[in-house]
Amino acid sequence: MRHFDLTPFYRSTVGFDRLFNLLDQAGSDAAPGYPPYNIERTGDNAYRVSVAVAGFGENDLHIELKENTLTIKGEKQAKSEEKGGEVLYQGIAARAFERVFQLADFVQVKGAKLENGLLHVDLVREIPEAKKPRQIPINGKSIEAQVETKAAA
Repeated sequence: MRHFDLTPFYRSTVGFDRLFNLLDQAGSDAAPGYPPYNIERTGDNAYRVSVAVAGFGENDLHIELKENTLTIKGEKQAKSEEKGGEVLYQGIAARAFERVFQLADFVQVKGAKLENGLLHVDLVREIPEAKKPRQIPINGKSIEAQVETKAAA
C-alpha cells in the first residue's frame, strides 16, 4: 500500500485539516493503486482531483456527489471484436473501478472534464456567510449602530 504524506499541506492551510485527513483516507481502497490519481490545490479554496482513466470514454465514466462523498466509477462497455483480430498482449487496463473520496464540509464539485486520458474533477470550498468569521465589538455598541455610523461617514 502506498502512503502519501500530506504534512506540507497541513502547515499552509488552516481549516482544511479535515479535508486532507479525509482525502488521505481515500488510499485505503481495496485496490489502492488503480486508477492512479493526483490531488492538487489550485487556489485558496479550490482543488482538483485528477484520475488517470486511459481507454475510458465519457460514456464509460460516472461521477456522483452524495453528501460529502465523491464517487468516480468507470466501467468499459463490452466490445465485440469488430476487426476480427485477436489480442496478443493486453497491457491497457480495461477493468472496472470505483474511487471514493470523502470531502470536507462545504466542498462542492465545480465541474469535470476528460482530456488526454485524465479525468479532472474541480472542487471548490464555499463557506456560507453564516459560518464565516465576523468581528465582535468589545465596547458594547450594537452592530446596527456601528453599521449606521459607517454608512453615515
